Amino acid sequence: MNTLNLFSSRFDLRAGLLAVIAVLTLLLTAPTPARADDAQTVTATVNGMVCAFCAQGIEKKLKAMAETQSVKVDLKSKLVAVSAKPGQHLDPARIKQVIVEAGYEVRELKVGGAL
Repeated sequence: MNTLNLFSSRFDLRAGLLAVIAVLTLLLTAPTPARADDAQTVTATVNGMVCAFCAQGIEKKLKAMAETQSVKVDLKSKLVAVSAKPGQHLDPARIKQVIVEAGYEVRELKVGGAL
């Protein structure tokens, strides 16, 4: 094998490896598309929430969380459902803490489901 062919084959191997590394880097760093299970919802049963003002106060505090996409409050059944932004996850303990700090008691907390 002459020197030119050896250089050429090494160059091809190096170029091929660089191409493989580039493709793997793109695949590993590309954002993943949102899946249905990424839209996490935490539902809380809240004691002490008796009026629209109560519901509005809880909703406002939960919407202020960076990972929150939406908050739905059902005053009649005393349920609060918090949905996460795509790609975000809610911490159920943090949801409970926010509601308790607002002056209400959380009787039950469920991950998943909707209001």
